[in-house]
Amino acid sequence: MMHGPGGFHHGPPGSHGGFDDEVLGKVYDSRVIGRLPRYLAPVKGWISVGAAGMLVRTLATLAIPFLVGIATDRIIATDFTGLGIMAILIVVMALLTWGGQYLENVYLAKAGNKIIYKLRTEMFDHLQMLPLSFFDTHQVGRLMSRVQNDVSQIEELVTQGILVLITSVLTLVGIGVIMIVMNPRLALITLAVIPVMVIMTIIWQKYARKAFIQVRRAIAIVNSQLQEDMSGVRVIQSLSREEENMEQFDEVNRAHLDANVTAVRLEALIMPMVMISTGISFTIVIIVGGFQVLDGVMTIGALTSFLLYVQRFFDPVLELSMQYTELQRAMASGTRIFELIDIKPDIEDKPDAIEMPTVKGEIVFKNMSFAYEDDTYVLHNINLKINPGETVAIVGQTGSGKSSMVSLTARFYEVSKGSVTVDGHDVRDVTQKSLRKQIGIVPQDPILFSGTIEENIKFGQLDATKEQVMEVSKMVGAHTFIERLDKGYDTLVGQRGVNLSAGQRQLLCLARAILANPKILILDEATSSVDTNTERIMQRALRKLTKGRTCLTIAHRLSTVTKADRIIVLQKGKIIEEGKHEELLAKQGLYFKMHQQLNAPELTA
Repeated sequence: MMHGPGGFHHGPPGSHGGFDDEVLGKVYDSRVIGRLPRYLAPVKGWISVGAAGMLVRTLATLAIPFLVGIATDRIIATDFTGLGIMAILIVVMALLTWGGQYLENVYLAKAGNKIIYKLRTEMFDHLQMLPLSFFDTHQVGRLMSRVQNDVSQIEELVTQGILVLITSVLTLVGIGVIMIVMNPRLALITLAVIPVMVIMTIIWQKYARKAFIQVRRAIAIVNSQLQEDMSGVRVIQSLSREEENMEQFDEVNRAHLDANVTAVRLEALIMPMVMISTGISFTIVIIVGGFQVLDGVMTIGALTSFLLYVQRFFDPVLELSMQYTELQRAMASGTRIFELIDIKPDIEDKPDAIEMPTVKGEIVFKNMSFAYEDDTYVLHNINLKINPGETVAIVGQTGSGKSSMVSLTARFYEVSKGSVTVDGHDVRDVTQKSLRKQIGIVPQDPILFSGTIEENIKFGQLDATKEQVMEVSKMVGAHTFIERLDKGYDTLVGQRGVNLSAGQRQLLCLARAILANPKILILDEATSSVDTNTERIMQRALRKLTKGRTCLTIAHRLSTVTKADRIIVLQKGKIIEEGKHEELLAKQGLYFKMHQQLNAPELTA
């Protein structure tokens, strides 16, 4: 069970995919802030330049109203020399503001993109190392949301949020000090509005927080639905489910729209609040300041400067109001990101794990039991020895534990009790990479990746030559159909190989597995989705390819089973029968019943 304070939990299928998107987080979370220096260190130079630009921009912006006030008095006094000097200084401040803004935007953007690159790369690398059990219980769409949306939120925090927060505070304090020095009475009148704004902001935040939580939750659901529908588009079209799925997506998409509209309305409320406060202060300052000008207490230029400062005083107040929620979002995103990165894989190499030597292919299950979670066992006390070069078929009804057995051989899951050994080596005592390098797996669902046919065959053996690729393609019977394609081995496969038939994809997967020349070959119902002709091609190829190799196959079709050296029959996670095809038929047990029920060249998967 994996869980954490940021909302991450190891939940069952059908839950929120392992994440609580309803959490915004704290305004300040030391667990997140404490992790940031590692990502900031490589870009601290860029951030320093960006921060310096921000400081220059802030100081130059603060100076302009003061210079405008002096220039106004110079006009009234017909001091054109002084006016010219002020005009030059104002232009210089404007140029400094532009220069500072340029440095801030460019260098903080460079730093932000570098941080995004590092974080996303680290998250992707970590996800690749997590066990299959993690992906069994977490929706891909929500994981993508973490990698995309949450990383972007962190980037905004480190390159904008924190610096904008500091700048806003500095600007607020700077303007406040300047106004107090210029005219304490007018400053107190202006600052008197702050408590009212604070109360209004607190009330606004109460409603805005709920709205922003709903937006986050809604977009996560949209991402999840979109990913699910795009992955299953073939099934949707085959069952004419387009309209129903469009209605479902429209429902979640509309919920996202409604959540965004609500959030936008609330965001729109904060601006009028600031404008009203600014207007009230502006009016009072004009009235009181006007009388002070008439009384000779202050000049028209000083009043002009003060009014400009009042106008700018509420800008950082607005920024701080908005940053409050942004900081909550960023802290929650950071918590989820780091909790994902901190997840320890259930399956790790031991510190003293050895490299698996070249295997002969002996596989032994000794008193082995396995449960996916808690004490719900799917395999019970399995004892089985598979000899080097032997072809063993595993049959049984759905849920009997067939796929679990072959997955444990490659250590995709960890044995709960007992052991699985390969050539006498417990699979837990050798490195995963060295073990899996010697095991070729052909899954039931043939998975191809973006790229050419040649690249897909070489996926696990990148240093293979074109000649080796062609040779293994001929061995599995794929060369003929590849040559008929317009670009042959350079033909681009569509997403998941949709421009190829199921049989062609399966032949490519078989070629990919064989190219690595594995001593152990696992066929997970590899012929279940191919036509009879392709199955014959695969069977002829397999009879040649399995010579000298240990072959462990989950049987689906009778033709596969009859050629096996041994057949293992599973029922409810236990081995109940074992022998050759004819021997098992003669026993008239479960295997015989399955054979009789089907009365066709297939076995229940």
